[in-house]
Amino acid sequence: MHSLSAKADLDSILRRIAALTPVDRRIWGRMSVDQMVCHLRDSCLAALGEKVVSPATGFLKRTLVKWIALRFPLKWPHGVKTRPEVEQGVGGTPPREFERDRAALVAVFERFCGESARYVAHPVFGPMSREDWLRWGYLHADHHLRQFGR
Repeated sequence: MHSLSAKADLDSILRRIAALTPVDRRIWGRMSVDQMVCHLRDSCLAALGEKVVSPATGFLKRTLVKWIALRFPLKWPHGVKTRPEVEQGVGGTPPREFERDRAALVAVFERFCGESARYVAHPVFGPMSREDWLRWGYLHADHHLRQFGR
């Protein structure tokens, strides 16, 4: 299973982020590429407890849905609703300048993956281990990079 704990997987995601351009067009969804970059950054900040995100959890989401999302060998589906605090056009950080936003994403992403990272509970999946967070980080980034053909 892919995870940001594996150097090859982390390097792959960072290369894919570096390959993004401001003119990339979405294959599905509503976000523009610069909005997606800000969404990924906001999501990492939320995981680190640096952006408050409202909970939307319950027993099934903390158990069965979490297991399926992190362990089942299928790509994440399109159109899954996100929390308003990280949703573009609602409470997510609006894009400013593509290169600067991408550099900010990479910086937060590296902290998110760092050995000293401390995580809060996921707003849907509840408490997660470091390995769960690094698996989630890979799947989340992969999902949105595929959204832009990367």
